[in-house]
Amino acid sequence: MVKSLKNKKILITGGPVWVPLDKIRVITNVFTGALGLLIAKEAAKNGAMATLLLGPSPLPLPTKLPKNLKIIRFNFFEELCKLMKKEISSKQYDIVIHSAAVADFIPKESRAGKISSTKNNLTVRLKPTQKIADKIKVWAKKAFLVNFKLEVNSAKKELIKKARKCMLASRADLMVANDYKDINIKKGGHKAFIVDRAGNIISCRTKKEIAEKLLEAILEKI
Repeated sequence: MVKSLKNKKILITGGPVWVPLDKIRVITNVFTGALGLLIAKEAAKNGAMATLLLGPSPLPLPTKLPKNLKIIRFNFFEELCKLMKKEISSKQYDIVIHSAAVADFIPKESRAGKISSTKNNLTVRLKPTQKIADKIKVWAKKAFLVNFKLEVNSAKKELIKKARKCMLASRADLMVANDYKDINIKKGGHKAFIVDRAGNIISCRTKKEIAEKLLEAILEKI
């Protein structure tokens, strides 16, 4: 059971993040933002003033939201960058939970108009996006930061090792480490590990467990 989060201001990010190929086509990923939405709801239920920055999720949203839960929609990577910098720099968030599935690469050039479908070959050159996770502590040094690390077909030991490396690079206070093979998007199963700076590991088996145990772990440390 999560203790009271009353008077705590929490910013959560969730959902996929688009990058444009042309005016109508995008590169995206398979994630829906279900976990980010669940964390935001759980935080609000326990008294926090929660703001969720939600990407182009296909999930139906509640028609009525509690007064202490605000959802701001975005689609593209550049929109998320601007939104996060604006929110974090202008408001004193106690906690930032960055769970959005952010694009790691963006086309070097976004084509004007629509790329012709008659092309026999199409080459798209990509460049790395800036690491938003590494910027958060620059924008808000005092915020308690939770970042996420996703791998594919990694053993637990290797997954935790990579999560700890990312924790140090981004100066995060907690990391949620998960592997794609352990995520059942349709049925809600989601095995993950919450890792702290002391090396403690909390295991979770569902999205609901991640939301609840993550908020409990945060409260124990702030």
